[in-house]
Amino acid sequence: MAFGFAGIVELLLAPPGLSIWLILVGVWLLYRHRRSRLGLGLAGSGLALLYLFSTPIVAQGLLSMLQTTPVIPPMLLDGQGAQAIVVLGAGRREDAAEYGIDTPSSLALERLRYAAWVARRTDLPVLVSGGLAKDGRPPEAMLMMEVMEAEYGVPIRWVESDSRTTFENARYSSQILRASQIKRVLLVTHAWHMPRAVWSYKHFGIEVIPAPTVFEQWGGGDLTVQDFLPNARALQKTAYAFHEYLGNIWYRLRYS
Repeated sequence: MAFGFAGIVELLLAPPGLSIWLILVGVWLLYRHRRSRLGLGLAGSGLALLYLFSTPIVAQGLLSMLQTTPVIPPMLLDGQGAQAIVVLGAGRREDAAEYGIDTPSSLALERLRYAAWVARRTDLPVLVSGGLAKDGRPPEAMLMMEVMEAEYGVPIRWVESDSRTTFENARYSSQILRASQIKRVLLVTHAWHMPRAVWSYKHFGIEVIPAPTVFEQWGGGDLTVQDFLPNARALQKTAYAFHEYLGNIWYRLRYS
């Protein structure tokens, strides 16, 4: 979601914002208005949610419900009838000191690696999609193209560099694809991001074959104590999940 009304809603409702606001309001009520029952309830709820959102079992559960599209077995990639590969951006690292330039984020690199792997096995042309250029910096798609061509040796046929959101990825990419008579694509993004991405591309009449990557799954075996212990990585995963749930709701309310 682009920042604005939707961005403000996400800051209020997604972790850790929701928990922090509940705690702050609860503490304010306790010390300013002496409303002990309501204040304690809000602060306690905020702390409980912060704990839950930070546990691997909750984070994994939330992401798993988004991962509804199965992986494409490698031996079946050539039989999907796709005409092109579309890979979606996922942010950047600004002023990466070791490179001296901006570089794609770690999430974007995960998508690019799989897109390159698919491209080498299918010989399909590739479209990279991502904008968010600012302050004279190159758009995200240009950074993606550089990595794909210079590091993975995969040529890029099309560059979509105007989009700011997943919905705009689909809008502008669909224009480029239709101009080249492309109607059916392999869409590469994270497994938990795929539902929103597929919905967006179908909205613009592009036939999508989901090619998800990076499935978040249990390591196998029974649950352990570590699954219930809070950590920063789990909180980040929960934030990704909330971003997708809120994004799916927002897209359907705004664009349906």
